[in-house]
Amino acid sequence: MQTVQQQWAACQTILADNLTASVYRMWFAPIVPLQYENGVLVLQVKSQFVAEYIEENYIPLLSAAIYRVFGQGTKLEYRVLIDSTSGAGTMLPSAALPHAGSQQFFGSQPSANTFDSQLNMQYTFDSFIAGEPNKLARTAGVAIAKQPGSTAFNPLFIYGGSGVGKTHLANAIGNQVRVLNPQARVLYVSANTFKLQYQEATKSNRIPDFLNFYQTIDVLIVDDIQYFAGLKGTQDTFFHIFNYLQQSRKQLILTCDRPPIELKEIEERLLTRFKWGLSAEVKRPDYELRRNILLSKMRRDGIVLSDDVVDFVAQNVRDSVRDLEGVLASLLAHSTLTDRDIDLKLAEQVVSHIVAIQPQQVTVSDVISSVAQHYNVPVKALTGQNRSREISHARHVAFYLSKELTDSSLTEIGFKMGRRTHATVLHSIMLVKSQLEFDPVLRQHIAQIESAVRH
Repeated sequence: MQTVQQQWAACQTILADNLTASVYRMWFAPIVPLQYENGVLVLQVKSQFVAEYIEENYIPLLSAAIYRVFGQGTKLEYRVLIDSTSGAGTMLPSAALPHAGSQQFFGSQPSANTFDSQLNMQYTFDSFIAGEPNKLARTAGVAIAKQPGSTAFNPLFIYGGSGVGKTHLANAIGNQVRVLNPQARVLYVSANTFKLQYQEATKSNRIPDFLNFYQTIDVLIVDDIQYFAGLKGTQDTFFHIFNYLQQSRKQLILTCDRPPIELKEIEERLLTRFKWGLSAEVKRPDYELRRNILLSKMRRDGIVLSDDVVDFVAQNVRDSVRDLEGVLASLLAHSTLTDRDIDLKLAEQVVSHIVAIQPQQVTVSDVISSVAQHYNVPVKALTGQNRSREISHARHVAFYLSKELTDSSLTEIGFKMGRRTHATVLHSIMLVKSQLEFDPVLRQHIAQIESAVRH
């Protein structure tokens, strides 16, 4: 009989054959197989970050390798090493293995204790970083978790672009419901999986069993509802399930990449029901939220980044939380494989390969506002006729930085600074330039204002 080490070695061979050498060395070579008992494989990884990254990016390949070597239906748990000296660690079950792409819903219904919710247990409210772009959706989600089916937010229709956190929030609601009420039957299902289940039930003439199963759910979460478009049979069946659950005061949570009004090829009677509760947008994360997300993931995964690196990533990776996670993973991988510190140069290199770095468009108004704030003077004073020494100095700095940081002409700068002439602007710029050569305090002030403008 093979040992777990020998069996895992066979898995590693499969993984190595299907991955690039650098990816295999980074994510899979360090894994240590601990035990295989009662159909459960335990693998030791260096951090929770490693486990989550594998789960999100390589679980189809990993599951195929494990099933081939250990057998179909093998369950997976990670042991996260906390202290390498003492060997202390914590267990983290795989959220994706075994993969139940077509959940068994026929025959007798399982009890709440054995019911597989299909939720990602790592997606909780604690790990969902709150901010202005997701405030409404999160607040509604917290209220629903406390009283599912009993709030005005039924259904809760969460919409937004890819990677902004819709799936995370929907799972967080489901997980919190189960914490507060372990007997609740909560089910997370993607629209595509629901479609496949419906097609399977149709082929086997078991639509009544299919409907009966879904009618037992207390909280139904359907992800990416836009994929129901054009599927008449699937929509008809979901319409009946929706009506039954809604009338039974059960909770429905739907996610979509667009608001209901923009959905095409979805029946009007479904669209009307989608609008019954609350439609809450999860917007692209703003700078403050992006920075907080980075800091949170750094604390969780034990990653240390300097402030300038955090600021650079937060400024340039703007579209999604998923991109932020990808950048952190890539920074860690590059740092480990090349044995170098994560500095600004490495961050620029990594980010440029993931997103297009767009030069920030600074305006004269941005400069005026930052100069006024830095010197604690009113904006109207800078653009007005006040000629006090303090105001004049701040005005000269504003002229200088407007020329350095914007594409505006001297005439445009002068116009926005109180209709001043081209010659006045040029004189101020030359004056500041001459002072910078011998005034370190002024150089420091200029640098501070420039940093504020670019943030």
